[in-house]
Amino acid sequence: MLPVARQPNQPESAPSEADGPAFEQALAEVESIIQRIEEGQLGLEQQIAEYERGVRLLRRCREVLTRAEQRVQEIDAELGRLDDAKRGEAGT
Repeated sequence: MLPVARQPNQPESAPSEADGPAFEQALAEVESIIQRIEEGQLGLEQQIAEYERGVRLLRRCREVLTRAEQRVQEIDAELGRLDDAKRGEAGT
């Protein structure tokens, strides 16, 4: 199997729409769910359904944040290796 070429400036672990909504979209929806539940205009069953949806969205947000944190750590490690290599070249 041949590797798939990435687009420039696109991280390897970029979430796709198939994974779920973008972080900002999911967070905005969670805030909207909280507001609807707090307003008390929903019946009990609808509140439970909204709560379940909110939990799924929060899981999605955590997944995106975890991937972002991992990517930042990878970038930091790469920069550290580059700095080490430059120091090694300067010392020769």
